[in-house]
Amino acid sequence: MEEKVQSKGDWCVANPVTDNNRLLQNIDFACSKIDCRIIMEGGLCYDPNTPLNHASVAMNLYYQAQGRHYLNCNFEGSGLVTVTDPSYGCCKFQYRK
Repeated sequence: MEEKVQSKGDWCVANPVTDNNRLLQNIDFACSKIDCRIIMEGGLCYDPNTPLNHASVAMNLYYQAQGRHYLNCNFEGSGLVTVTDPSYGCCKFQYRK
């Protein structure tokens, strides 16, 4: 039986039950600290154009830039650390070793 190979790493994503206002606050905070062009119109992670998707990408960029400390994925309880790569299509979630 063949096992699915998971890439080794950890990423920060938005908790799917988080309300849009909190997600937008997370985007504003993260993007005030790091470059978020990847989620702007025309960026590789613009689609789907939802607060949940954009927040996950921005929160992960911030988390990675801060050295992947769990505290940097808290976002007042709205962030989750996952060991499953959340990348999709052309949108590659950054991972810094």
